[in-house]
Amino acid sequence: MRLNRAHIEEPLSVGARVTLDEGAAAHLLRVLRLGVGDGCVLFNGDGHDYEARITAAGKRGGEVEIMAAHAVDNESALRIVLLQGVARGEKMDWILQKATELGVAAFVPVNSERSEVRLDAARAAKRLVHWQGVVGSACAQSGRAAVPAVSAPLSLADAVGALPEDALRLTLDPAADAVVRGLSDPGRRSVVLAIGPEGGWSPRDRSVLADGGFSGLRLGPRILRTETAGIAAISALQAAFGDLA
Repeated sequence: MRLNRAHIEEPLSVGARVTLDEGAAAHLLRVLRLGVGDGCVLFNGDGHDYEARITAAGKRGGEVEIMAAHAVDNESALRIVLLQGVARGEKMDWILQKATELGVAAFVPVNSERSEVRLDAARAAKRLVHWQGVVGSACAQSGRAAVPAVSAPLSLADAVGALPEDALRLTLDPAADAVVRGLSDPGRRSVVLAIGPEGGWSPRDRSVLADGGFSGLRLGPRILRTETAGIAAISALQAAFGDLA
């Protein structure tokens, strides 16, 4: 069964008529080939799914009428923030998509000494819009009605300095003593997981992380690629303290 669900950045309420934005119109009308009278589900990140009926459909867009609203309660009690070294192209998209499916609450892309991707202001702004679209689409697929925030790329030092003071701060280190099953339950604290870019963290980066209160976490004896490391660690943390059975 296909899920006719799309993310839209508009206020939604029962009885309202809403013009579909370009992304939602493309997904519902062109990809799924829905037409006037067909049902769909919209969400805008406020924690609800909105049942809707398509009232107009054309080449340039469409319109829906909101018929009902339902609260969605499938967010993990474990709030994970992924501080991710910016990776190249599709790798970054894959990381954002899969981490969203696994319940990550927010993303902080960071530039570090060994980052292979260097974004000027204009490119960074375009990539941010693209990344937000990837996260929104992943929410639509996975049934989430709360959309994780994606911040603009920051330097590692600035990102560390802006983190919540009470967060449990972890970075992967194959030489570390700590393992997931040995961690204390973080409870209501956020867990910030720092994952390096393709080239890994430099010694200076590791010094910034250590000064910022990050401790090492060992997943196993093998070194994982950036697109694997975060997903593996998020899965392990969700299985131990979150909602991944």
